[in-house]
Amino acid sequence: MPTVNDIISIGFSLHQDGKLEEAENAYNEALKLGSENAEVFNLMGVLKLQQNNVPAALEWVHRAIRIRPCEYFYETYFQTCIRGGLYQEIADCEQVVKKDYPKSFSLLFNLALAFKNLKQNHKAIEYYDKALKIDPSSYQAWFNLAHLYSVEGECKNAVSALKICKKLKPHDTDTDYFLSIALMRIKDYKHGLKLFENRICRETAIALQNKTYPNLASRDKLWNGENIKDKTIFIYHEAGYGDVIMFSRYLPILKQKCKKLVFYPQKPLVPLFQESGLGIDELIEGYIPESHMNFDVHAPLLSLPYLLGLKGNKVFAYSEGYLTANEKLKEEYREKYFNNDKFKIGIKWRGNTYYDQDRVISAKEFLPLIDVKGTQFYSFQTFEGSEETESLHNIIDIGSNLIDFGQTAAALSNLDLVICNDTSLAHLAGAMGIPCFVMLPWEVNWRWHDNLDRCDWYDSLKLYRQQVQGEWSGVIEEIKDKLEEILYNSFKN
Repeated sequence: MPTVNDIISIGFSLHQDGKLEEAENAYNEALKLGSENAEVFNLMGVLKLQQNNVPAALEWVHRAIRIRPCEYFYETYFQTCIRGGLYQEIADCEQVVKKDYPKSFSLLFNLALAFKNLKQNHKAIEYYDKALKIDPSSYQAWFNLAHLYSVEGECKNAVSALKICKKLKPHDTDTDYFLSIALMRIKDYKHGLKLFENRICRETAIALQNKTYPNLASRDKLWNGENIKDKTIFIYHEAGYGDVIMFSRYLPILKQKCKKLVFYPQKPLVPLFQESGLGIDELIEGYIPESHMNFDVHAPLLSLPYLLGLKGNKVFAYSEGYLTANEKLKEEYREKYFNNDKFKIGIKWRGNTYYDQDRVISAKEFLPLIDVKGTQFYSFQTFEGSEETESLHNIIDIGSNLIDFGQTAAALSNLDLVICNDTSLAHLAGAMGIPCFVMLPWEVNWRWHDNLDRCDWYDSLKLYRQQVQGEWSGVIEEIKDKLEEILYNSFKN
């Protein structure tokens, strides 16, 4: 007659072979012979986790830990909690790990992961540090630590951690990309821009143009910064509207180096660039058959500062405003919307939420600002989020009538101030030299750098960062104080 251990061994073999139902039957048979077997309870927990039955897995592994707490069982418990998104349950085991398993890399790593997901970043950093003292070769621990340093504004530490990641994975393009972001955030564009060539959106943009113009936009015709004085270059958009507005500042510099500049932005940006010029010889509004296109070399827009070899502060070229609005359209908007003597403020609270939810602000957050006397607020919110305009009082809705950036620029140029989240409207205001307060989340995008006292890209922008992660009330209060100061000085003068 087989013993309990014999049956457990049979079940374990079946388990390893992926025969989960048969393994479960064997484990249950073993439990009939020895009902309080912690090892079997844990194995049942592992099996239920493999079946994506998190509640059952937790029940089994809890029974194992109650009988015989050990590192192995806690590893199963933590993995189950991670699968179920139960990070607080892992965090609740902090004292157990510190007391009984202070040398367990796995438990320390998962404890750090839990605190990271709970946005208790300093705790997460503490436990990644502890885990890395045990296993300094863990790429994932260094990578997660770098992210946390970046979120907390410890940008030089983030760079150091990512440099270790690069040593551990020398040829990993994802590591190169994130290192580029960290380097550029501390204004090390000399090294950051080269690594920035590993960004995914660059490859997507190149592949799309290669598919559209296979004989012209081939890989061997990518511009690498060589002399193109007698050549035509084709520059095309990548990433979002804000990125294209920001990086279009380099087009006049590029024009000085080539014979002809052909530029292809997203369609809603075409009217804006038609008005502003920027040295563009030919502006592409949409698809043109390859037989009608003519260029010698090509490059995606965000590669320009690297390809142009810009160094130091030259990366921030044209920070005083390089885009303009159509004067006739500006006057039409003035008569229709802005014919009053109040301090005119345009607001926007969300952009493309597909990429970053942290930058989204509820429209209701602006209510304390709208109540400031002597102001008239205008909603520039378009598409997603525009329905929230109804929650605001005494506001004029312009956003619902704007269909391209040429119209937006014309309306924007009638304002005294823009207040918005980190979105394309901030870039447009900055590129036009219009005063703008940008509301930044706790995790700041690389382009705003690690010193928020000033904006290097746009002289007219002032940056306000969350003081508490996820809370906008402090930012609104700070902006309200500044707004009241501006209005007081304006009235006094």
